[in-house]
Amino acid sequence: MKPKLAFVNNQLDKIKKADLYREMRYGHVNGPHIIIRNKCLLNLCSNDYLGIHISDNLSGQMQSSSRLVSGNDVSFQILEKKLAKHKSQEGSLIFPTGYMANIGVISTLIEKNDLIISDELNHASIIEACKITAAKILIYKHNDIDDLSSKLNHSNKRKFVLTEGIFSMDGDFADLKKIIEVAEKKNAITILDDAHGDFTIGRDGKGTPNHFDVAKKIDLYVSSLSKGLGSFGGYVATQRNIIDLLINKSKSFIYTSALPSFLVEHSLNKFNSNREKQRKKLWKNVKFLSSGLKQIGYNFSSTTHIIPIIIGNEKIALEFGKYLFRKGIYAQPIRYPTVPHNKARIRISVTAWFSKNQIEDALDVFESAARKFEIV
Repeated sequence: MKPKLAFVNNQLDKIKKADLYREMRYGHVNGPHIIIRNKCLLNLCSNDYLGIHISDNLSGQMQSSSRLVSGNDVSFQILEKKLAKHKSQEGSLIFPTGYMANIGVISTLIEKNDLIISDELNHASIIEACKITAAKILIYKHNDIDDLSSKLNHSNKRKFVLTEGIFSMDGDFADLKKIIEVAEKKNAITILDDAHGDFTIGRDGKGTPNHFDVAKKIDLYVSSLSKGLGSFGGYVATQRNIIDLLINKSKSFIYTSALPSFLVEHSLNKFNSNREKQRKKLWKNVKFLSSGLKQIGYNFSSTTHIIPIIIGNEKIALEFGKYLFRKGIYAQPIRYPTVPHNKARIRISVTAWFSKNQIEDALDVFESAARKFEIV
């Protein structure tokens, strides 16, 4: 090791001492399972909520270029029209990932003299995007409408309210009706990241705003193709002139290679599948697993497909996760900085992949874990 790089080990040592060290686990996902080191586990970490299985066997030459050069396959146009209609918007634009979509939208639309009011539990991609803008950033207490309203009183030329639809670590809903009401009174622009609500919530899976009947009042949607739809990529849906501006100014769109067209076609095939059948199965599984965990004694307020089992201490959370692994359950401990210090948790993602028997087996493991770690 080069002496001038010794500081790297010092940083790693600090991470390890705080029980926050992360290691990559390599596995093979197969339906409801993940196989790691020849061990087959029930996968409670997947965001493939609908579990749509299609046999399209797609392959083909990758465009190997940005969309503004030679990477703009016609499949993008077809899917973007469908996504815009799905969100009742004038247009949509596909980005390589949801993270890049948030970076691209926020850094393009929001300028130095603007005001951002962002929920304290927003995703890291939103947080990083806000920093790029050099705008004034105010963080409002999670889902606290009074705090949001108070912070909107600051005088700036433009105001932007940023929130998720379903929060990825707690699984709770944003109070969208009240957020929209306050934002409209203050003439603020609303940007909603609905990655975890899209395709799973609302009529025909149209998302969290549809569920709360405020879909037409959201100014700009950011979402994902890799969660509810179970494919890959991110997208934005909004009015046409904003799409045009992103095409012309968004660095995370302009200066990167396009998604391979076979992935776009894969998304199209999943979009056109019987999503409603899978959505009904998802919510049947959510109800069954949630009620079973509560009967054991686990305490959580989430009513969605994201169920957090709060452990608290990071070291205990790691041991809890290892115990689940030994018993055939793959549910990763989530620790700081993803969640606050001493708020470590097991984050359960419910999907339509699971059978009733698989959920029952998982509940048996969680019951024995509750006794062992005295969690309930």
